[in-house]
Amino acid sequence: MSLETLRLGYVPLTDAAPAIIARELGFATEEGLALDLVRISAWAQSRDLLGAGLIDAAHMLVPLPVAQAVGLGPALPAMDLVMFLSQRGQAVAISQTLADRLRADGHPFDFTDARAAGLALRRAVQGPLRVGVPFRFSTQAELMFHWLEASGFGEEIRVVTIPPPLMADAMAAGEVDAFCVGEPWSSFAVERGVASLLLPGQAIWASPPEKGLVLRRDFTVQRPEVTGRLMRAIWRAGRWLDDPANRGTAADILSRPEYLDLPSELAERGLRGRLMIAPSGETRECDDFIAFHRDAATFPWKSLAALFAARMIRDHDLDPDPAMAAAMGCFRTDLYREHLRSAGAALPGASSRVEGRIDRPRLVAAEKGQVILRADAFFDGRVFEPPSTR
Repeated sequence: MSLETLRLGYVPLTDAAPAIIARELGFATEEGLALDLVRISAWAQSRDLLGAGLIDAAHMLVPLPVAQAVGLGPALPAMDLVMFLSQRGQAVAISQTLADRLRADGHPFDFTDARAAGLALRRAVQGPLRVGVPFRFSTQAELMFHWLEASGFGEEIRVVTIPPPLMADAMAAGEVDAFCVGEPWSSFAVERGVASLLLPGQAIWASPPEKGLVLRRDFTVQRPEVTGRLMRAIWRAGRWLDDPANRGTAADILSRPEYLDLPSELAERGLRGRLMIAPSGETRECDDFIAFHRDAATFPWKSLAALFAARMIRDHDLDPDPAMAAAMGCFRTDLYREHLRSAGAALPGASSRVEGRIDRPRLVAAEKGQVILRADAFFDGRVFEPPSTR
């Protein structure tokens, strides 16, 4: 069978697993595709390569296409996020100096209580807090801003943008005091002895969307069948990944030199949620640390585009109505329904049809920190229900 080649850019992270597994285990081949995976070192490069048409698709930070849509990036062709690739999977790390201060203050490093950890960190910090994030428009930045602001931090926060594989180097060089990054790079910093893990991202936000599959809009319009085949291959790979029995095999594949280029044991920590939080070997179990498929993890909620856009609108003084419309327009729930319905994907927010009519829209329960979205088969829009209606 003749295969159609697609170039897909990825940054070496555990949450690139759906693209890697789709290639390595034949899910892409089953859809008539040959994935040429292009390792990329930084998120701006991913955006720019996709915009220039040098790659066909990208493993990308969920808020990044939102930032592009509202005009907070270079002038590039329109980009669409067609599905999420993962939820959760990130951790907050702090320097050993700060970790020692927290322990001296009696903080237990229980890895669950974000409020207690934030207040303890506030007491321990003396002067500015230099925080590393992989990109200014990232789930990690959203997590850190929300958590630190709620913990009493203000203008003393200094944000430093660092590519994920270089977070440990930045901590070792004394360039940052804390960072938030996806696995395996938080575990890598602990392994090097330069950091301790304070919290998983899910202690701040129960199910933060991490990465998405992003394509240029002209690609989805001109090549709809190929778009669907790629989405189904990635979706099936995510379903395979969420079987706990497959996590060890996934770690072995991801750790190869062409992907993470790390010992498989490091890759397995995040996949299994068994994290070493300190160089001394202290560990914590973190249930459901990363998800690729279950509970509609891949559905690109427009309410989440709105959530990320809200901070951008506030921080950059954007005209809210056109910015919000553009942001929500780049999360393509319509393409998700069109291309993944036949694969058996859950279609949350879609009303059931009875004898050709649309029934009353269902409310889909939101995770802590998310917004409930009311939607039907024809519309996913700015119609939000208050939490009291859950």
